[in-house]
Amino acid sequence: MTDTEVAPGSQAELRRANQRRVVEALRAAGTLTQAEIARATGLSPASVSNMVRDLRAAGTVSVRETSSNGRRARAITLLRPPGAVIAIDFAPARLAVVLGDSQGTTLARESVAYDVAADPARGVRRAVWLVETVLAAARVDRSTVTSAVASIPGPIDLGSGEIGEISCLPRWAGFRPAAALAEKLGVGVLAENDANLCALAETASGAARGLEHVIHVQLSEGVGAGIVIGGRLLRGTRGNAGEIGHIGLDERGQVCRCGNRGCLETLTGAPYLLGMVPPRQQNGDTPGTIPEVVAAAAAGDPGCRRVVAEAGSALGRGIAILVNTFNPDMVTVGGELAAAGELLLEPMRREVELGALGSAVRDLRVVRAEFSGDSALRGALRLAVTAAG
Repeated sequence: MTDTEVAPGSQAELRRANQRRVVEALRAAGTLTQAEIARATGLSPASVSNMVRDLRAAGTVSVRETSSNGRRARAITLLRPPGAVIAIDFAPARLAVVLGDSQGTTLARESVAYDVAADPARGVRRAVWLVETVLAAARVDRSTVTSAVASIPGPIDLGSGEIGEISCLPRWAGFRPAAALAEKLGVGVLAENDANLCALAETASGAARGLEHVIHVQLSEGVGAGIVIGGRLLRGTRGNAGEIGHIGLDERGQVCRCGNRGCLETLTGAPYLLGMVPPRQQNGDTPGTIPEVVAAAAAGDPGCRRVVAEAGSALGRGIAILVNTFNPDMVTVGGELAAAGELLLEPMRREVELGALGSAVRDLRVVRAEFSGDSALRGALRLAVTAAG
């Protein structure tokens, strides 16, 4: 038994069971007085009073003064289902946390600029601090949190929970973020690849909602993909499915951080693209971030437009391989570079059409992801709700 598990028959488990009885009574009957709850559940008035106090503190019920049979009473109304879930996004330079209720509705969120890549242990401590900050702001007790999901920009071994050697967080290689977070939060935690979570979000309620065969491409420091086949994520034996940034496209190209030459990432990853951008003719400044490159391209800067278009062409050549392999209904593209819209997508579509089977591209749609920067958090929140159920 782990430190976070609760022994059957313990006081904590009994308390949760009694709380569920109170909630079910309210769900079935609507507003009830405390005396009516006691009669409906068989609990003592004192136990009901304690349960109502805890549920009120968690924002699950409202309490108002009323009268019953000429006596003063307290009317209890269920506001939302009990329990809360947490989504944590570990991006290389940012931490974000979303608190949701048991149905996945967002209750609160917060993000901070932070060098996540520098140190995994410190990154986890900072994430826990941010979780506590969000819980306090929403007035939700940590004991009501039933599950948490962490989004990680890299492959995660499904057996050990370790982050792979090649990721956007090189110092996190071999680290087990789910175990570290679970120890500090006292709740079950799942760690999942960010592109996989983006794919979950887009197929659930985004650009690919309702579709069963979808590839989501996430453009960031590197390039990853979440692959959904038959409505289910394809993770692979060791969690490496979707690491498309290391598809080889040019055997004489730049050496990639994985050790091979000419990988897709060397043509589309943020550090590589920024190294290709020439100084802008107007003032000599060189865009230092992908949003600046996208803005310059949209404003007509020829150098930035060329960099974006060539990235789109390279993406198209890589995606054509996946289209022939998996025959998806749709390819969604997210991340900062996706904000370039058609400047990126049009050359990408052209290369997909040239490189994939005609029958595979006939009904294929290549579109910008609907949620883009929020996709990973949305997917993490959805997965947390599933894990809690």
